[in-house]
Amino acid sequence: MSLRAVKPQQQKPQHETRTRILDAAEELFMLHGFEGTSMRLLTSRAGVNLAAVNYHFGSKDALIEALFRRKLDPMNTARIAELDRLESEGRAPATGGRALEPEAIIRAFVGPSLRHMEDAKGGGRNFIRLLGRTYTEPTKPIRVLIGQLYAPTMERYKAALERALPHMAREELVWRMHFMFGTLAYTLAATDTVQLIAGCKPEDRYDARLLEDRLTAFLAAGLGAPLKQTVKKAA
Repeated sequence: MSLRAVKPQQQKPQHETRTRILDAAEELFMLHGFEGTSMRLLTSRAGVNLAAVNYHFGSKDALIEALFRRKLDPMNTARIAELDRLESEGRAPATGGRALEPEAIIRAFVGPSLRHMEDAKGGGRNFIRLLGRTYTEPTKPIRVLIGQLYAPTMERYKAALERALPHMAREELVWRMHFMFGTLAYTLAATDTVQLIAGCKPEDRYDARLLEDRLTAFLAAGLGAPLKQTVKKAA
């Protein structure tokens, strides 16, 4: 009677364990929030022990940072690459370049985040919902982190919009970018609310191209709308 050699159980690669933890955290934070997700719940969902989380991340705060960097860094890289492409294509040799249309700048900014909404299997939709929740239910450390991750991208887009709208006061442009960013955040966080509006097709909420067209048109109109100055009359 021959005995077949028993293969030793192979451990899963470290990168696979790290990815599984991040995927579980992404979903749980989206569902329950950062404070509402315990490490016990996280390790149970990921199928790991607390030592594995500590090994890969060291702390819950470091895990949260890694989670956001995993998708925000590529997203912002895509935004800057798209702006670079638009500015390169719009360069006029005789003048050294011309300003882009505001609508093109807006589309370049909102597109990368909206396209994640179509990615249900790869976790993109979970991340976008989490990102939207982060904007509407922020904690101070996470607000600071998000601000740091977005800062270089926002400066590039602010400069592009200043060139596209030279007549607009700097302070007014900052406010309109604030409203623009807030509208995008709400769109990411609350796509389910479209079902409350009569005649709206619920399936359209995850159609990235359709959302991009609608949101770009809306934001471009708001960005360029004339401002009526309020004059206080002397009593």
